[in-house]
Amino acid sequence: MSARLEVDWTRCDGHGLCAQLWGERIGTDPWGFPLLPPELGEDEMARARQVVGVCPALALRLQR
Repeated sequence: MSARLEVDWTRCDGHGLCAQLWGERIGTDPWGFPLLPPELGEDEMARARQVVGVCPALALRLQR
């Protein structure tokens, strides 16, 4: 089963913490807003939950 990260754009402030924590999978645009991978594998779920949990704006969620 695959999942994806989603951003609530009304909450995201472009802190870039998600990209700092998981730079291999999350990039940022020139303003610091996340560029998310289209899909996550089952082996990436623990890391994805960690990134969602530390978002200071509570803007990320994991969608299965």
